[in-house]
Parts: sequence; structure tokens; C-alpha cells
Amino acid sequence: MATEVEEAVPAGGADEEVKPYKIHVSSKYLDLTKQKLEVTRLPHELGEPKSKDWWEPKSQVEPLIDFWLEQYSWRTQEGLLNTELPQFRTEFSIPYSEATTRIHFIHARSSHSNAIPLLLIPPFPFSNLCFGHLVKIFTEPEDAANNQPFHLVIPSLPGLGFSDALPSNTPVISSTAEIFNSLMSRLSYSHYVVTNASSGAASPAEIDFQLVNYLVTYHSDSCLGAHFISPPLVQPKLQEAPIEWAKWSIANLLHAPILGYRSEDFSALERSGYVRPSKKSPTPTQFGLNQLGLREPNTLAYALCDSPTGLLVFVLKSLRLLSSKKEFTPTELINITELAWLPGPESAMRFWAHCVRHPEKVEKKNSVKPRVGITVFLGDEPGTDVNAETETEAGADANAGVLDEAEAKDGYTCPSWANTKYNVLYTHRATGRSGLLAWERPELIAAGIRGVAGSILKWDTRLRQAETPTVAPLEQVVIHSDVASDQPAADVPAEPSPGLLAPPTAEARGEPQRQISEETAVGSSENIAGKIPSPGLKAPDPAYLAPPTDERAHPHREASDDTAVEQPTNE
Repeated sequence: MATEVEEAVPAGGADEEVKPYKIHVSSKYLDLTKQKLEVTRLPHELGEPKSKDWWEPKSQVEPLIDFWLEQYSWRTQEGLLNTELPQFRTEFSIPYSEATTRIHFIHARSSHSNAIPLLLIPPFPFSNLCFGHLVKIFTEPEDAANNQPFHLVIPSLPGLGFSDALPSNTPVISSTAEIFNSLMSRLSYSHYVVTNASSGAASPAEIDFQLVNYLVTYHSDSCLGAHFISPPLVQPKLQEAPIEWAKWSIANLLHAPILGYRSEDFSALERSGYVRPSKKSPTPTQFGLNQLGLREPNTLAYALCDSPTGLLVFVLKSLRLLSSKKEFTPTELINITELAWLPGPESAMRFWAHCVRHPEKVEKKNSVKPRVGITVFLGDEPGTDVNAETETEAGADANAGVLDEAEAKDGYTCPSWANTKYNVLYTHRATGRSGLLAWERPELIAAGIRGVAGSILKWDTRLRQAETPTVAPLEQVVIHSDVASDQPAADVPAEPSPGLLAPPTAEARGEPQRQISEETAVGSSENIAGKIPSPGLKAPDPAYLAPPTDERAHPHREASDDTAVEQPTNE
């Protein structure tokens, strides 16, 4: 029998200070990673011809292991992340639990006076630190008069990256959304908008969509609008929305571009597997990472926690399921892997499995429909966009992919289906597939949320009333010495890269506080003054929850002759 899950209530309390945060991973843990890579044993693979039934990644994996061992430097990447991205931590108490959860987030304020607050939900299971390249697109657009700038907040989901995991048996979607809404309030953003950064239908257990949907539905007084990307909506039903059902039935029967539907909708539905006479649409498990079907997390977690190579292959497979267009560099691939490996992938696996086993339904009926924008993908070959008013770039050449069609398939939602539950302010039908949108076509994310914000601002001025948070300067952060190693951390660049937004000034920051484990120790000053109260939230006695220190013995294994990774000689 499944364990009972408590009902979520608003998060808050605990130590409400927001403090700057810098990453510093213990050298002991980096040494352990190197030792595990040196004793890697890869599976045997048969020669030609290649299998038609499964992926054979050995030719990709072996060079990446060599690169990771011989050329990649985590200290260099760590320094760049700390210098170029304004990072923070803050703590929230969890209802029905003595534990607290500390949330790591990027907070970059725009220099433009007309900027409004934006909460960007990073695609699960990626760390928020994978999306530093989005900061300038949203905060400092080239034409701020015509392209709405934002004060950008990108949190890391609980249990991912450098955010603590939620306690066991906690409803993860509602609790995470409550924490994020409280976070925006704690940053003095009483009103804001929110956006997905990837396909909701392709997200594992539809996590990305569920978080944004919860915020715009249950917190419509603070979350004034949302941008959905390929949301997993269903066709209107007679009992719920008779008018919208009638429109859909007529348009679908005639297969005609009428009553809010377009001819592209019907062709896209056919490409995605929607069968017209059937009452059943394709199930979510057919799309994106849902094809992995994770229901029991610990078996996979034990394997991935002990093998950086195994986690690397899991990352490669995940990227493969989502898109074939983006050509990642070896450094980018190892960065994505390290950001899951260093804190440990087990909490992400449990977050995912919990959402699969305990789906949370949004049942609140608002007197006013939530305001949303929708971007969907037609699934055709990239080319000229069918929307004359919105031109987008197609991305990589259609023949450059390495995925099977079955793996890359996208779900499709007619934008007009959303009229059943939402007030749709913006729609866009983009060519191609959603893929890895945040890397391949981030301008579509920006266009979507700007379309929503522009419509809201025409008659609702509350977004313009965001107060400037009072926060502490990043320069006061102190990195403690690494007690696990005699080697000092590598120097970090003195100036941020021009491609990313430099850390904001003293007026643009808060300070998180945390207790540090030896393995992923991150130093922060304990003497920085200033606290930002969270309106309407009580603060119980803080109970700092430090990640467990796991002293594991190094494995001593012999690699097979044909797959062994050569160990460097000791100098």
C-alpha cells in the first residue's frame, strides 16, 4: 500500500534571510570522481552491423571519459558559475515536518526601469545553473522599448542541484509551487509572471507543466499570468465546457479552419498520433523523458550515485530523447553531468517517481480564468513559420538528427483547447519540434512570456509595482578553506564574461544561509546583516537540514582489456 501523503499548505517560515551563495565542492569528492572514472568498465558491444533496436553509445562515451579525466576542470567551471551568475540560497519550513528545505536560485535584476518580475521554471531534471545563457535574453534585451525586460528568478527544484530535497511523503508539486510563490514574495515581488522553458508534454510526469499550472491557478492573485509550452491539455468535454466542446466538434468534423482552429492544428494532431475517430489521445508516456517510465527510483539511483560514467550515459540518453539538433560540446555535456553527479541524482529520481505514483490534480475553480499564453509545435520539418505575425528560426538542418522518429515524437495540443479552463492571451504555432528549446530556440520562450506580459500590462498595472529588494552585496561572501584537501581552489576570473549578466549591485541581492556538508561544501558569510521578511508567513524555530555526509570507500575494480580506461601514472 502506498504511503499516505499530507495535503500541502503554504510554505514559509524558517530562517527567512536570503544570502548570496557560492559553490565550492570538496576536493575529496572531486578526487573520488576521478578515481571512479579511472576504473570505468564499459559493456562489450558487438561489431557491425549496428543494432536496429537499441542505442550503442560506446563510441561517444569513451572519448568523453578521456576528456573528463584529462582536460576537463570542475574548478574552472565552478569559478565561472560563481563569477557570472548571481546565486542565492534561502530556507523554508515544510508543513507537518521538522525539516526545512533550502532553495538555491539565480536572481538577476534588469537595469531597465520598466522591468517586471519573471519566475522561470527550469526543465526537469536539469539544474538551474545549466541556463545561465538565458539571463541576458530576459534581463537586458537589445530593444527594451519593444521587448519587455524582466527581473529574472530561476530556482532549482527541491533535490536538484544545490537545493535541498523535500521530506519523504511530501506532495512534491504543490509543495514546490508553494515554496516558489513564497520565494517571489520574499524577494518583494508581490506580483509576477511565470514561464516554462521546455515542453510540458515531454517533461517527466509532466512536472514542468504541473508547477506552472499550479502557480497560475492557486496563486492567481500574485502570479498574474503564465506561459505554457506544449501543455498536455485534452480536447473539450461536453459536461465541462459545452460551448468549447461544440466548437471543437464542428471544426474537427469538418476538418476546417473555423471557430478558433486552424488547418495546421489538424495536420499536427495527425503527426503526433492523434486518431480522429478515437476517443483516446496518445498517452504522456509516449513523449520525451516519459518514455523512460520511472516509477521506482532507488534501483536506478543506487547505480547512478556510484558511477559518474553511468550518469553521463543517462544524460546523453535524456538529451537524445529530447532533441538531435543541439550539438553540445564535451565541456557542456560534462557540466550537465557534474551538476547532477556532485549533489547526487537520487533526489531527482525520487521527485520524478513521486510525481508518477502520486499525481496531483488541480481542482480549484476560479471565478476568473487564469491568464495564459501558449506556444505549441507543429512537428513538421523546420521552415517558414505558419504564423505570419511571428517569425522564428528553424534551428539545425532537418537531416542532422540521430534520433528515431519514435523517440523524438512530440505531443500536440490545439491552443483553442485551453479556452476550457484558461483566458488565453497569446498563442503561437511554431514549426518543428520543441526539442531542447532553452538551448536551440530560447527566443520562443521570451516571445511567449512577453506576449502574455504585454497583454496583462494593457489593463493591469500591478506588475509595475514591484519593489526593489533590499539585499546584501555579493562581495561580502567568504569562501571557507577546503578542509578536505590541502590544495587551494583555482582562481576565478575577476570580471564576468560579456555573454552573461554580471552579478547585480547591492540593491539587487539577498543572502541564503545553509549548513555545509563536507562533500559539497559552499562557503558563505555568517556575518552579513539584513533580513527580508516574507509577508504573511510565520517563522518557526529554524531547523537546519544539512545534506548527509557519506563516507564511502573507493571501489577497487579491474577493467576489462577492451574497455579499460588507462590510469595516468603517478608523478
